Amino acid sequence: MRKILSLTFVGLSAISTGVTADPLSIERIYASPGLEGKAPIKLKFSPDGTRVTYLQGKREDQKRFDLWEYNLKDKSNRLLVDSQALFSGKEELSDEEKARRERQRIYGRGILEYTWSNDGRALLFPLNGDLYYYQLESGKSRKLTNTAAFETDAKFSPKGNYVSFIREQNLYALELASGKEIALSEEGGGTIKYGMAEFVAQEEMSRMTGYWWANDESKIAFTRIDESPVKEAIRNEIYAEEVKLFNQRYPFTGTNNVTVELGVVTLNNQQINWVDLGKEKDIYLARAQWTQDSNVLSYQWQNRSQQKLELRLYNADKRTQHVAVTKTSDTWINLHDDLHFLNDKTHFIWASERNGFKHLYLMNLSGEIIKQLTDGHWIVEEIKAVDEQNGMIYFAGRKDTALESHLYKVPLFENGKIERLTQLGAYHNVVVSKDAKTFIDSASTVIQPSSVSLRAIDGSFITWLEENKLDKSHPLSAYLPDLIEPEYGTLQAEDGQMMHYRLFKPKSLETGKKYPVIVNVYGGPHAQRVTNSWRGKNLYFQYLAQQGYIVFQLDNRGSYNRGKRFEDPIFKHLGVVEVADQIKGVEFLRTLEYVDPKRIGIYGHSYGGYMALMTMFKAGDYFAAGVSGAPVTDWALYDTHYTERYLGHPATNADGYEKSAVFPYAKHLKGPLLIYHGMADDNVLFTHATKVFKVLQDDVKTFEMMTYPGSKHSLNGQSVQTHLHKTITDFFDRHFK
Repeated sequence: MRKILSLTFVGLSAISTGVTADPLSIERIYASPGLEGKAPIKLKFSPDGTRVTYLQGKREDQKRFDLWEYNLKDKSNRLLVDSQALFSGKEELSDEEKARRERQRIYGRGILEYTWSNDGRALLFPLNGDLYYYQLESGKSRKLTNTAAFETDAKFSPKGNYVSFIREQNLYALELASGKEIALSEEGGGTIKYGMAEFVAQEEMSRMTGYWWANDESKIAFTRIDESPVKEAIRNEIYAEEVKLFNQRYPFTGTNNVTVELGVVTLNNQQINWVDLGKEKDIYLARAQWTQDSNVLSYQWQNRSQQKLELRLYNADKRTQHVAVTKTSDTWINLHDDLHFLNDKTHFIWASERNGFKHLYLMNLSGEIIKQLTDGHWIVEEIKAVDEQNGMIYFAGRKDTALESHLYKVPLFENGKIERLTQLGAYHNVVVSKDAKTFIDSASTVIQPSSVSLRAIDGSFITWLEENKLDKSHPLSAYLPDLIEPEYGTLQAEDGQMMHYRLFKPKSLETGKKYPVIVNVYGGPHAQRVTNSWRGKNLYFQYLAQQGYIVFQLDNRGSYNRGKRFEDPIFKHLGVVEVADQIKGVEFLRTLEYVDPKRIGIYGHSYGGYMALMTMFKAGDYFAAGVSGAPVTDWALYDTHYTERYLGHPATNADGYEKSAVFPYAKHLKGPLLIYHGMADDNVLFTHATKVFKVLQDDVKTFEMMTYPGSKHSLNGQSVQTHLHKTITDFFDRHFK
């Protein structure tokens, strides 16, 4: 079954058509200034809602970021902090900070993250390993730390009297008035870390911190992790001129995780009380958050199989606790951050996938459901704001279409309909002000980069923060006439569920001509590729289409934002339904009169690299050539939390692990194959590539390879990205043209 969708949006500045097109090149796609324009990043409201702060790259160096503001009163943009004025040398990152940034997907130089104080008078940001305190009244930055060590994960205390941070695996608080530092832990070092998130918490649970302030500033909850149970492995990073060896404690699937403890330390005397996490020690601490009562801490306990999760409430004064919510699943439980405690200290909002789709529920502290707030065969993405005074919740969701994110509101206590506040025809990333009166709307489409506007909470336009208008001065303007709007549609999977696809075609298809196709795939969990949103990668697809290729993308079962029922078919066996669904996509492509069925190739990175190998090895009659980037090849080499979530424990699903690896199928390779990998990848280790190299060589299967010395999993850098995409293009040109 096939259905074609048409997406239109009228709210953004129109695309110019009166410009003569320049030919798009790979070199230009990855050069500065970026073709997406100057839309700012990390946008935040000040607590009083009178300012919008953001990071923006320098005009001469777009990868070096400064801190800016838009003042809503005088409607002006101004530079708050010039990162180069504070530090102009080369930033030397610690290994811990390099790893943390990789986990956060933070790339660049200068100011890369910042935090507002709750009173709205100051901002806090790290730079070159030290912390800076910027006071709005004076307009000056004060250096808070000046040590050889890196201070990371810095936070304001709720009342703004302290700044907390991690230094050398210990937790500190600095009193701003006196400058006095308080060591809240002293035993950190080696395998012991205080207030820090372990590897799988950062990479797989999206928990980047290990400590949390109580609202009255009297105490901090924190984790103590002991990495000693995790087996130490030697990991190499191959650079152009040297090989670095690291003794890394990496929790390979089926092996030991860190031991995690949860404590509460009082600020006045540094006394620590430990929370009883139960007799079972092989668990995950997924989340922690104080309630509106500064004596009651919530934390989310998850068992090793990730099939059970408990929301527990701990009274720090009485040192008692109870379980408020218990969730179980026959497959796995997705984690989320949609827990909001109400000011009445009696109720909270909680998200659950109990009916197969993520929705919001109003509950009391005993765990009783008072009201289901949202419902339907669509998903809530995240809570954006809760306006208790007016009884309204604002959330991002996919109620109208799975291809676009929109802002909605729904009554908190009264009955009422869900109302959409953003316009259809674009993808909206929104930030709602604390008072829920305005929101920042970063809107984009597949062929239009983000424009950032300020809007009243009803969605009405107030002003542009960055229109990013596609006029003659815009870097993309010379290429606009040749941009291709892709065709969207749906295909039916074997179980009847609908899958979304996207098709980039050359602008003018010659009658009777057959065109080669490149299937771009990711295919794995917690990712979605077919959306009506701007991604830098789309420019490469535009380039390929302009070179005479058709680019096809299909979000197979197992991918995200479609509900748990759409995800569950991959449980206990990876690379099965995903491959079947991609074959279904090729069968559809073969019905198109302009597609050459003998020249259909596949290309993907990470899980997409895994999919490229699995399709080339298992479906060689459908895919004539493939490019596999940084692929997982052996799930036994990947980490516990991710792998066991989908495959279970190796001891109980050995057959599933063996059949989900690429090696049993390598002997069936028929067509040309290119594999590339970063040689300093600390996520999908380079070993994944070398293992498949050896298997293919043992089977006397010829293939091509490209390796990138010093590159991590994301293969960042202008020259690397340019070289990589020229290599991929050359590969398909040689075999398809």
